[in-house]
Formats: sequence, structure tokens, C-alpha cells
Amino acid sequence: MATKARVMYDFAAEPGNNELTVNEGEIITITNLDVGGGWLEGRNIKGERGLVPTDYVEILPSDGKDQFSCGNSVADQAFLDSLSASTAQASSSAASNNHQVGSGNDPWSAWSASKSGNWESSEGWGAQPEGAGAQRSTNTPNNWDTAFGHPQAYQGPATGDDDDWDEDWDGPKSSSYFKDSESADAGGSQRGNSRASSSSMKIPLNKFPGFAKPGTEQYLLAKQLAKPKEKIPIIVGDYGPMWVYPTSTFDCVVADPRKGSKMYGLKSYIEYQLTPTNTNRSVNHRYKHFDWLYERLLVKFGSAIPIPSLPDKQVTGRFEEEFIKMRMERLQAWMTRMCRHPVISESEVFQQFLNFRDEKEWKTGKRKAEKDELAGVMIFSTMEPEAPDLDLVEIEQKCEAVGKFTKAMDDGVKELLTVGQEHWKRCTGPLPKEYQKIGKALQSLATVFSSSGYQGETDLNDAITEAGKTYEEIASLVAEQPKKDLHFLMECNHEYKGFLGCFPDIIGTHKGAIEKVKESDKLVATSKITPQDKQNMVKRVSTMSYALQAEMNHFHSNRIYDYNSVIRLYLEQQVQFYETIAEKLRQALSRFPVM
Repeated sequence: MATKARVMYDFAAEPGNNELTVNEGEIITITNLDVGGGWLEGRNIKGERGLVPTDYVEILPSDGKDQFSCGNSVADQAFLDSLSASTAQASSSAASNNHQVGSGNDPWSAWSASKSGNWESSEGWGAQPEGAGAQRSTNTPNNWDTAFGHPQAYQGPATGDDDDWDEDWDGPKSSSYFKDSESADAGGSQRGNSRASSSSMKIPLNKFPGFAKPGTEQYLLAKQLAKPKEKIPIIVGDYGPMWVYPTSTFDCVVADPRKGSKMYGLKSYIEYQLTPTNTNRSVNHRYKHFDWLYERLLVKFGSAIPIPSLPDKQVTGRFEEEFIKMRMERLQAWMTRMCRHPVISESEVFQQFLNFRDEKEWKTGKRKAEKDELAGVMIFSTMEPEAPDLDLVEIEQKCEAVGKFTKAMDDGVKELLTVGQEHWKRCTGPLPKEYQKIGKALQSLATVFSSSGYQGETDLNDAITEAGKTYEEIASLVAEQPKKDLHFLMECNHEYKGFLGCFPDIIGTHKGAIEKVKESDKLVATSKITPQDKQNMVKRVSTMSYALQAEMNHFHSNRIYDYNSVIRLYLEQQVQFYETIAEKLRQALSRFPVM
């Protein structure tokens, strides 16, 4: 009997990609379940066949009935299969972690019901940070609306295991060069759309080490911290704790977008050429490779360093020149941010992403990164502050100050984005039309005057006509101006909104650790932990505080430089814009006869 499946999400086929358009609730027949790359082949009731994402459908039982009480999508089944295969390994790992922590049971279990110790319970910003699910609606008609929501914390890679990812390796093959083209506004739909979100929702973030809610004790109560090869020093500079910056810095140029194909030409994609400025040796990467890097950086460093999300993956129209240019511009900005960070840029996973030499080296580095145990809260075990330990009161004050500032800046950035969006709409819509109306009205008046037959008004009529044309030119200038100044201001704010969206989780981790230390006296009194354990906890939460301060000093120095640069650029372009208009008006005025 043919296998049936129920469609869980609407999917619009991309023309020329052998895909099948399906709608939520529709029943299709699966003709090939093992196409690969996260796709299956199906046939609808009209007899039309094509490719559909595996995580968009739910396999029905052999009797064809839809069992809503038990979701068994292809993606879910693959996850369950991989989960069952790794049960023994997970159990062994859990036992090892319990030994490190020093207690078979969570010593905070007695208080967990009444005192969560995390930001969510105490502050609205941490309780429900604005994420992709809240803001990124694809129904809004203006691209700025979807472009500036907080990034949702990474919820896991799309379906497909390690082997599937490797089979989908994209070598240097490429074709169909896409040239840059000017884009009128921020293009691209967001990760919150149905195609992207349906796959990302399958695997929660807490499947990664260090991101589970009770994760801080893994670091705070480890009996003996491993001595990692990668040490992250923290020194005290003129402005307080700071990361150690490398002696030489580098950037990475993202360029040369090219179209490639896979699955015997059934699927297409765009790959980009990345060239680090310190090596000048290029590597090619697809968007999914950037997404993998983002995931690894978030998992490894996300408890201590804000990792903003990538520009989101567009489904329909993803090969249009404007979208390709906009995505490349944002990937460039993202990579530049990562290169500017002294910890991220020097990390092994980031260096491997830029400097691998062949497919074998890439796969080896990839698997090594995915097995990295120094991730989540354990990243703090690699940090060594060259400063005396802080007391708990000072630690808490520093944490509160960071939370207060980042929340206030988040509000300010959000307000500027809203105002900028409204101004963009006016400049590209109603405002140019008003200037055009003035221009046409003046030219119509000149035409009427010319019909009078009076011989002495030719100069006046010509001057009025030219004035009308001048206002039409001004209308075009107004419509084009946002791309020359407002665009860069909006993009800068977009980037910082991404950074700020990471801080509630970071602050929540720090506040959770602080609460654990506050509760340590009770745990010592009940022999749950030893006095030495408590002393270690205070020392380690002090290390966390130094890391937070070092990151904020890096954040502030970049913020001052970036906003100084982008607002200066905005004002310079505005001055040039109004001077151009003033010159055109002066020229129009000079045509009028002096009476």
C-alpha cells in the first residue's frame, strides 16, 4: 500500500526546482521517501509530482488515518532514531557529569520550585525576549518590518544527520555569476517564516551542553576543572576588565556569489567566496555552512558572548539579484563582526571555517567542533582573569548594570528603527508623489499661460515649466536618498538589535549563577556541598563577572566607533542631499525674469 502523509505547513514551490506546492492539511502520496538533503518526492490528488521538505509532512499510519495525538513526521522519526542510538553514550556522559559535580542529585532541588534564580522570573525583558516568533511576521508589507526583529536563539539545525550534511558538500563547482544591483530597501523574508521555522522548532536549544536551565552548576560545582589548551585571558586595562586583543587583526571579504546545483540539478543554491585578509586564500561556503558556524559559535560561546543571528534564509525568490546582494552585504557585516572579536576570531572553529584546505580537512574539523565539550557554561572554565576575586555584592551590581543598560539601549534602538522605517516609507512613497504633484501642477499652469496668446510672457512660462521639472527631479532624489544614508543607519541598528537580543539569556545565566552562590550557605549547612565547594563557586562566579565586564567593554568600544561612523555618514549624506536640492532650486530661480 502506498505511503500517505499529511502536510503540516504550507509550502510554495520554487519555479524550475522540481518542487511541489502543498497546503496545510492536504494528504499526499509519497513516491520517494529517500531523495536526500531533507527532501522527499510526493504526488498530490491531481497527480502532480515534485519535491517537498521532509519536515513539512507527517507520515500517516498504514490505514491512512491521521493520528494527531502522535506526531511522527519524517524529521521526528529521524531524531528519535538518532536518540535511541546514542542512549548508552548519553547515560555514560551523564554519569561522568554527576561525578564532576560531586553530587548524584541536584543540590538545589529543594529550592528549585520556589526560587528559579533566573532572569525570566524577575524581569519582563528576560521573561519574554522579543524573538523571531514574536516579531518576525512574513505578512507585513514592508521589508523593514521583518528585518529588525530580535534574533531567536538557535533551536537546532534542520533535519538531516552528519552524513547527509557531508554528502551535501559543495565543492568549487559553480556557474551563473550574479552581479550586484542596487536594492531599494531591506530584502529577504525572515527565519520566522513557515519554511524555516518548521524545521528549527524540532530540536530545542537545551539539547546542547550548557543551555539547559540548571546548567550553571555544571561549571560552579565541578570538582576539578579540566585544563584546556585554549586559554582565554582577561586583563585589567584603563577601562576595566578586557579581552586580550591579537597583535594583528584581519577581516574576511564575502564576494562572488555563484549559483550551483545538487541532486543531479534538482536543487539549486548560492555559494559565496570568503577571503581572509591575513591569508588572501579563498574558500567557498553556502548559507547552510554559515548557519552551521553560527550554531557552533552560539553553543560554544553563547553563555558569555552575544552571537547575533545570521541574515535569514529566504525561500521564494532567493536567486533574485537584489536578495543576493542584500544577503551578501549582511553576511559580510556578520563576518566582519566575528573577525573583530578577539575571542571569536582566534577560536579554532572560526579559524577552521576560513582556512580548511580540502573536504577531508573540513569534515575532520567539523566533527571535532561538534564534539567540543568546552561549550555552554563550561566556556568559563577556559577563562583566566588576571585580577583578584570579586565579592558577591559587586558581582551582582555589575550584572544589574549590564542588564539595565542593554535593556535601555534595546528600547532606544527599537525606537530609532521604528522612526527610520516610517521615514523610509514616506521618502519612497507619499513624499516623492507630493513633489511630483507640485511639478505637474506648475507645468500645467505654464501650459495654460502659453494659451493666452500674449507675446510678453514666454520667458515666464519657460521658467515655470523648468521649475516644475525641477520638482520632479527633486521627487526622484527624495525617493533614492534613503539608500544613500538611512540604509546604513538602519543596518547598523539592525546589527545591534541582534546583539542586544542575546543579552537576556547571558544575563539570565549570570543571575542564575549568583542565586546558586546565595543558596550555597544552606547547602553547606545541610552537607549538600562542602565549604571548599562554596569557595570554588564564589571564585568561579567572579570569573563569570570578569568575562561579562570584558565583553561589555568590547561592546562599548565597538558601539562608540560604529555609531560615530554611521551617524557621521548619515549627516554628511543629508547635507549633500539638501545642498543638491538647494542648487537645483537656485538654478530654477535664476530662470525667472527680474521685474
